[in-house]
Amino acid sequence: MNFLGPIKPIARSSDPDAAHRLKPTLSWPHLIALGVGAIVGTGIYTLTGVGAERAGPAVILAFAIAGAVCACAALAYAELATMIPTAGSAYTYTYSVMGETLAWVVGWSLILEYSLACSTVAVGWSGYLVGWLSAVGVHLPAVILNGPHAGGIINLPAVAVSLGIAGMLMAGTRESATFNIFLVVIKLVALAAFVILAIPAFDAQNLHPFMPYGFASHVEGGSTRGVMAAAAIVFFAFYGFDAVATSAEEARNPGRDLTIGIIGSMALCTIIYVLVAIAAIGAMPFTALGQSAEPLALVLRTLGHPFASWAIAGAALVALPSVILVMMYGQSRIFFVMARDGLLPRALAKVSKRTGSPVAVTGMTGIFVAAVAGFFRLDEIAELANAGTLIAFIAVGACMMILRRRAPEVRRVFRCPQPYLVGTAAILGCVYLLFSLPEKTLVRFAIWNLIGLGAYFAYGRSHSLLGRMKAVRV
Repeated sequence: MNFLGPIKPIARSSDPDAAHRLKPTLSWPHLIALGVGAIVGTGIYTLTGVGAERAGPAVILAFAIAGAVCACAALAYAELATMIPTAGSAYTYTYSVMGETLAWVVGWSLILEYSLACSTVAVGWSGYLVGWLSAVGVHLPAVILNGPHAGGIINLPAVAVSLGIAGMLMAGTRESATFNIFLVVIKLVALAAFVILAIPAFDAQNLHPFMPYGFASHVEGGSTRGVMAAAAIVFFAFYGFDAVATSAEEARNPGRDLTIGIIGSMALCTIIYVLVAIAAIGAMPFTALGQSAEPLALVLRTLGHPFASWAIAGAALVALPSVILVMMYGQSRIFFVMARDGLLPRALAKVSKRTGSPVAVTGMTGIFVAAVAGFFRLDEIAELANAGTLIAFIAVGACMMILRRRAPEVRRVFRCPQPYLVGTAAILGCVYLLFSLPEKTLVRFAIWNLIGLGAYFAYGRSHSLLGRMKAVRV
């Protein structure tokens, strides 16, 4: 067996045994709602301020760059998801194209992506809760609102919302996805209201100087600055459509529903983000936005709309958990598929007979997410989550181009236009964004993957079902 390990046949990818097969219960409205639910969340509600602090008014450009990179990745995802309609997303595609070892690296990175994305949103939700309660005169003790980095003990609201969402997912996939549609509607109405109220206050002077920290990512005054530094973190605001790909095995009509879900959710969210970013940056100086944990609510309060500010913060409280729901759903499916392949303990791949979903692994995911959310800072969590996502997107772009060469005859329900141009753009864009992240984030990410490779060679490689089958044939 070579270092890259065995390659999983594409035909075999869609035929797990009955005891480890997910139940197909989702249609395209569920998938679009999953995509929008994951994409529109902390990125636009809270990271708008973080991005403005790093790039100034050019955070609008940062959103555009991150969106363009994600659009290329989304096209590659749509082609592969309809070719290989099996749970696991980028992990499964890499396993079927480049081999088990690289699939493990991608899967390990996805674990980081989804877990930390959930934790980031939970911390952002906690920030909105504090602001919302303060507006009505309720002040909670700081010691239960911050982790040790901010002088507290634990971010208790973030822990509570993480565990609550895990319990909801354990109740059933279809029930959770249907409830998610309701949350997404609330979220979109709130953002539309924000744009309608903020656009009349647009002041072109707030856009000058447009690029105060320059374009390239660099360290200035002890902080990472520049348009690409902002793009590297607001990138978090766009990904989420890959969670739709993890639902492939649970889609009723994968060929049609996955294409609509991935492309549709990405297009809708790009329009929303551009409008909201322009409205927020045009309404008040970027320096003020960068200091707030709830920038959109701050804009409305400053403009003299206290009730609207309170209502939109309340909508964020109701709707942001939809992001946690979708990301935690994606995380549990990655764990599930890696366990089904034998790379993690097979006991984690058991599904509930009543709900058809992996209850044990979902509960485990919820506990891990709650622990991270309770003790770490929002910006550091988001940056590390982005590193995992960028690796997955690079792998998907490469897999799509390799399969075009290796298996041109395989039926593709959705064909990515200009596949080599789109795939190359996705890879180069993601590599540039990856190296625009702070150095300490890249070091932590490298350590995470070294730990992962150690776990793979100590356990996963020898317990791999496909590896054992290859050995038996030999």
